[in-house]
Formats: sequence, structure tokens, C-alpha cells
Amino acid sequence: MTGSALVFGLFLAFIVTTLGITVWARANTRGADDFYAGGRTFSGPQNGIALAGDYMSAASFLGIAGIIALSGYDGFLYSIGFLVAWLLALLLAELMRNAGRFTMGDVLSRRVRRQAPVRRAAAVSTVTVSVFYLLAQMVGAGALVSLLLGIHRGERFLGMSADAAETVTIVVVGTLMIFYVAYGGMKGTTWVQIIKSALLTAGAVVLTALVLGRFGFDVSAVLGSAADASGKDEAFLRPGLRYGQDVPGDAYQTIVNKLDFISLALALVLGAAGLPHIVNRFFTVPDGPAARRSVSWSIGLVGVFYLMTPLLGFGAAALVGRDEIVAQDPSGNTAVPQLAHAAGEQLGGHIGGDILLAFVGAVAFATILAVVSGLVLASSTSLAHDYFGQVLMLGRPRESQEVAVARFAAFLVGALAIVLAVVARNLNVAFLVALAFSMAAAANLPAILLSLFWRRFNSAGVVAGIYGGLSSSLVLVLFSPVVSGKTDPATGESLSLFPATIDFHLFPLENPGIVAIPVGFACAVAGTLLGREKADRERYDDLSVRALTGAGAP
Repeated sequence: MTGSALVFGLFLAFIVTTLGITVWARANTRGADDFYAGGRTFSGPQNGIALAGDYMSAASFLGIAGIIALSGYDGFLYSIGFLVAWLLALLLAELMRNAGRFTMGDVLSRRVRRQAPVRRAAAVSTVTVSVFYLLAQMVGAGALVSLLLGIHRGERFLGMSADAAETVTIVVVGTLMIFYVAYGGMKGTTWVQIIKSALLTAGAVVLTALVLGRFGFDVSAVLGSAADASGKDEAFLRPGLRYGQDVPGDAYQTIVNKLDFISLALALVLGAAGLPHIVNRFFTVPDGPAARRSVSWSIGLVGVFYLMTPLLGFGAAALVGRDEIVAQDPSGNTAVPQLAHAAGEQLGGHIGGDILLAFVGAVAFATILAVVSGLVLASSTSLAHDYFGQVLMLGRPRESQEVAVARFAAFLVGALAIVLAVVARNLNVAFLVALAFSMAAAANLPAILLSLFWRRFNSAGVVAGIYGGLSSSLVLVLFSPVVSGKTDPATGESLSLFPATIDFHLFPLENPGIVAIPVGFACAVAGTLLGREKADRERYDDLSVRALTGAGAP
């Protein structure tokens, strides 16, 4: 059996297993509590494993290791940023679980008099952030599966061209995520996440052990060999190779590079606590302490995983080599699969390489499916509960109506994501993940923090903060080098979305967080101070007691 056939077979095995779980979950889903929050029956450890699964996306597994393999130490800074982000989530998890019911909109609207505009803003933010994150995952799925199945330009697979196979992959992933959410709800999605987390951790542990074993379990030997193979020598192990680069003779560009790195770090550290699919998972446990325990479990799993990514990245640089990685994928996203094949070959010959590559490929596919399902569920829940149930139905919907709307919303969001991903499949959309984190930090985090801790905060502040953070992130990216104006100094080829002949960028940074996050907070404060509505002190006191003690929480 060839490597591609093994990968394909493991893909099918995972799909069949998760479909079975989804059917079981549907039989045990009977109301809004079950569909939105899994009946709040998950324990802290169970939800912690699923929470880690929501967070450890394909960008984490493949992207970070790939950056480390090509850029050395600078790639490790991604791992640190993603891990440190959980410290803020740990502080907020119990408070948000006690304050809300199903969504971020529940938390934000509990203390304000004018709930409708707050609910609308929360729904808009949830869907916007989720769709941007979702699009990046699905485009990545098409490219990744094509590479793992060995589909190259000019070749055919199962009678399809490479482009057609990539499109079919996106449609299949989208169809599966719609089915998982619409049919299984939070119960089905959570168990898919738990399985995915176990597979991902197991895959990372196996690869890490093989890399260390190859070098006699000497980490210094791994680093030294990676530095030698990188062509950068000791610079490969020091900061500045990719981020915050010093440009001799150009002080302006040097400052821009360093500010861009700080901007990226801010978005990664502050954005996690505002990601809608992460927030929604706080409501799947029975109480606040369980929410805190789930984050503690998640920190442990995420910490172990991100401490393995440097070894995977440096191992790929040492055992595969920079030239071979870049030849397969210039961004380095295939470094881990290539490492798996190389390590497997050393262990068991060609067959061992194919088996380990197939396993890693299936894990990556499972990762993408699980994350996109969580994102679609967050969007459909907010549209059904916040907008339909609380705005259109004035807070008095029948449970059956709301769940039916949530299932239909899952279809709409999924269909939109499929169409956008197919259209954008040939574009470099890697920046969308960083943009999603930036929007979550600029729009959602100010509203959450000020709702919980500022007595004077009101609905005008919530709305202004959310829309101000969202719009500033989008506008800054639109006029940044990500969209136009960035070219390769050696070849002159465009490194932006638009061709090299089009340049309308005005904002010098690629990551908007350093500006957008303060704008989000400033808009929230200004909206509160300039708005005519007075804060309801009694509601704030009720929210504070509930958030701190859990009294009255569902």
C-alpha cells in the first residue's frame, strides 16, 4: 500500500469514527442546553482536553514547527505567545462561566438596560472573527490534503486534477463540519475535540521521541545539527532571523520590524480569551470551579504540546533540511509531515516512513475538522441565541425554534465558508489567523473586561468597543503590506495579496494589534462616557456577585 493510500485510509477511518460519535450525540441531544452547552455535563478534565483541542489548530501543529524549521529561534516565540495567552483565560474562565449561559453575548448583556444592540454587536463580532479563522483553516485543509495525498500540479488523483482535488477537499471538510454541528451540537463537537487532542498529543510525543532518539536524547545535539543544516549557523539559534530584524542603514524599517513583532505578540497573548469558540466552551461545565479546572488542564496539555514544537521544528531542520522543506512548501507547513516520513524511514524503512506520514497526515486532518466544527458551532450559537432568540424574538423563543435556527445557521455559515475557501484557495491566507486573534483582542476582550470590572460601563460602551475594535483591525489590514505593496527585494515578486503593480498600503505594519487593541479599549471608554445611558449599578452588583460566587448561574 502506498503512502497516499495509507493517508486516505486513515482519513476515512477518522471520518467514520467521528460520524458515529455525532449520530450518538444526536440521540442524546434534546434541548438548547444540550445543543449549545452539551448539557453542562462535561467534567473539568474532559472540557480541558476539548479546550486544548479547540486551541491547538493546524496552524499550531504544522505552522509553528514549520516556522521554527525555517527561522529557528524566532519561530519558538509563537509557542511562547500561544502558551502565555492562557494565563489571562485562566483568570477569566470562572467569572465568564458564572456570568453567562451560552455565549459571550450573555456575559455582555447581563448588566445593561439596552440588550438588543449589545446582542447584535456580539453576534457580528462572533461571526466575523470565526469566519476569518475558519477560512484560513479550510484553505489550509485543501492545500495540506493535496500535499499529503501526493497530488501535484499536472497530476491526477482518482481521476481529478490537483485543483479539482483541492476544491473537493474543501467541500468535504465543509460538509463534514456542517454535519457535526447541525446534527451533533456541542456534545458531538466536544467528543470529536477530545479524540483529536489525544491523537495530536500522541503524534507529537511519538515524533519528539524519535527525534531525540536519533540524537541520543541530547537536545544540544539536535540544536547544533539544526543550526548546521540551516545555513545560518549560530544565527539560527538567536532572535532576529524572522521577526524584529535589524536593517543596517535603515532605522525606520528596523523600528517598523520591531513594532510589527510586538504587535503580533500582543494579538497572540490577548486574543485567546476573546476567541468565540474558546469562550463558548466555558459554558459546557457544571460550574465556575469546573471551568477554572478545565483551563488548568488545558494549560497543562497546551504547555506540553508547545514545548514539543521546538524539537519538531529543529528536528525537521536537522533531519529533512531547509532546501527540501522549502521545495515542498515555501512557508514550511509540510515540515512536520516530512519529518514524520524521514523519522519513520530511519525506524522502519520505506514502509515505516509511509506509516508514520499517514498517521501524522490523519492527525492534521482531524485537527482541521475539529477546529472548524468548533468555529461553526460558535457562530451558529450566537446567531440563534443572541440574534434570533434575544433580539428578533425579544428573549421569548421556544427552545425548539432556537435550536432549529442554530442548525440552519450552521448550514449558512458552513456554506459561506466553503464558497470563500474555494475562491481563496490559491491565495496566501496565513495572515487570517493573526487577524482573527487581533480582532478578538481588539473587539471582544475590552468589552469582556470592562463588563466584568468597570461599574460605569454601559451598552453604548459595549457596542462602540466591539465595532471600533473590529473595524480598526480590518481597515488597518486592508491598508497594510499584507494586502498590497510588499515585494521580494531579490525577485520583485509580490508577497501581498495583490500583484506587485498594485500598491495602496498606508499602514506599515502587517499585524494591526498594537494599534487596534488600544483603539478597541478607547472606543469602549469613549462610548461609555459619551453615551446618554446611565449605568445600572444594581445590575452591575448582581453581575459581580454572580461572577465571583456562581449564585444564580445555570
